[in-house]
Amino acid sequence: MIESFWEKVNTVELRQGDYLPGCLVPVSDFYSPDREGDLIEERQTLRVDIGVSDLIVITQSCDLENKKASLVAFCRIFTISKFEEVNTTFSGKKWNEVRKGKVEGLHLLGSFSDPADSRSALVVDFRQIHSLPIAYVTHHAQSLGDRWRLRSPYLEHFSQGFARFFMRVGLPSSIPEFK
Repeated sequence: MIESFWEKVNTVELRQGDYLPGCLVPVSDFYSPDREGDLIEERQTLRVDIGVSDLIVITQSCDLENKKASLVAFCRIFTISKFEEVNTTFSGKKWNEVRKGKVEGLHLLGSFSDPADSRSALVVDFRQIHSLPIAYVTHHAQSLGDRWRLRSPYLEHFSQGFARFFMRVGLPSSIPEFK
């Protein structure tokens, strides 16, 4: 039997690995694909919409606890089926590559209810980071009542996956393959 990756918490304190569904997230047209790749110039009017996303906290717990962060950093988290709706190249065996950590920027977590069911796993997308004011996040977390938080060692594995994504170094050349 596979143990749960998650524990239920009901506290005002935020921690890395807290799952916060239904967060308001600003979405701007700062980079607009319909402008043929041009960046919007300074002093130009910028439209910001508000979207709703399920997020997972990536800010270090110690920084939150010691009030060293005025903004909380998050990544979006999806069910596999929701992720596949937007990313049609992901299906079937491709998820095994993500599970093994071989797809840059994506990380899998067991589902809340059935970690043994791989199709109900959750996908974290490290490729886009959102930051929200700590006062909003704390209020939102409190309004949720019971919420999910990653347990150890799944939290550390998640944190390591995030760090591995950002610490990559591309070399101009490498040692040739052994033959």
